[in-house]
Amino acid sequence: MRPDDLLHPTPQGLFCPAGNFHIDPVRPVETALITHGHADHARAGHGRVLATAQTLDIMAIRYGDGFAGATQATGDGPIRINDVEVRFHPAGHVLGSAQIAVEHDGMRIVAAGDYKRGSDPTCADFEPVPCDVFITEATFALPVFRHPGPQDEIAKLLTSLKDFPERAHLVGVYALGKAQRVIRLLRDAGYDEEIYIHGALQTLCDYYRSQGIELGALAPATRDDLSKEHFAGRVILGPPSAFAAKWAQRFPDPVIAFASGWMQVRARIRQRGVELPLVISDHCDWSELIQTIEEIDPSEVWVTHGREEALVRWCELNQRRARSLHLVGYEDEVE
Repeated sequence: MRPDDLLHPTPQGLFCPAGNFHIDPVRPVETALITHGHADHARAGHGRVLATAQTLDIMAIRYGDGFAGATQATGDGPIRINDVEVRFHPAGHVLGSAQIAVEHDGMRIVAAGDYKRGSDPTCADFEPVPCDVFITEATFALPVFRHPGPQDEIAKLLTSLKDFPERAHLVGVYALGKAQRVIRLLRDAGYDEEIYIHGALQTLCDYYRSQGIELGALAPATRDDLSKEHFAGRVILGPPSAFAAKWAQRFPDPVIAFASGWMQVRARIRQRGVELPLVISDHCDWSELIQTIEEIDPSEVWVTHGREEALVRWCELNQRRARSLHLVGYEDEVE
C-alpha cells in the first residue's frame, strides 16, 4: 500500500478512503476525526465527530451541544472504522489535544495536528508514536524560531510588576490553552495574588478546573465595584482584541503584553502595540520539530499548515523523504 492510498489531501482536508473519514476537515463532512478544539481545526456542522472526550466538551462549549449530528469519545484503545484502525495519542498542545494514528494493511500514518514538546501541567505531554509517515505542523518551521524557556518569560512579567507597581499588566492570551497555561506558569513561579480575567476566558477556565487543573484565585476583570486604581500592579488576562477596545481603558496606564511564539517577530510586536512581549508558545520551535522527526524516524514526512518549504528542504538535505501538503484553511489560533 502506498501512503496516498491510506490518507491524502482533498479540498475538505485529509481524507482516508478506506475509513471514509476526514481529519480536521475545513468543510462539513460525513465523519470527522478532530485533533483538538481550536477553531482552525475543530469546526461545527459535521455528521459525526470522533475526538477525545475533552475535545468534544470544548467543542460543545464553543459551538453548543448540537455542533455535530453525532459524537463519539475516544479512549486509550484502538477504534475500528470500516477496515481502518485508529488511535488517539497525546499531542501536548492544549487540553484534550491528540495525534491521530491511522493504520491499514501494515501502513501507519500519524497526523500530529498542532503539538509541542515542552512539559505543560495543563495538558498531557506529547507521545512519540512510531509510524511510516509522520504528518507534522510547521507553524514555526524556520531556523530563526528558538523559543526561550516559558519560566524565563514569566519571570519578565513578574519583574515588570515589581518595577511598575502603579501600572496594570494586561496579558493577551488565547482563550483555549494559552490562558490556562499562563495562569499555571504564574502560580508555579510563586505568584499567588488574584488574577483578573476577561469574561471571554471564564468558561474555559472553569472547564479546565473541572478537569483537575488548578488555577488558583481568579476574578472577573469587568467589575463596577472596583476603582481604576485597584488594578495597579495587578495581572489581567484577556483576548488580544479586547486591548484595542474601551475595555482596556478601565485599567491604570496598562503595560500591554502578549503571550505567543510570534513575539519573536518585531513586526508582530509593533502591529499589536505590545510593550512586553512574552515568547510563550504552544507549538514546537525549529529545533523541537527536528528533534521530533529524528526521534520518530519515519520513512516519510508530510508537512502542513505553516512554513512548509523550509522543513521539507531540511528533510531532503538529511536524506529524508518529505512533501508539503499545501492544505488550506489552517491559521493562527483564534480568540
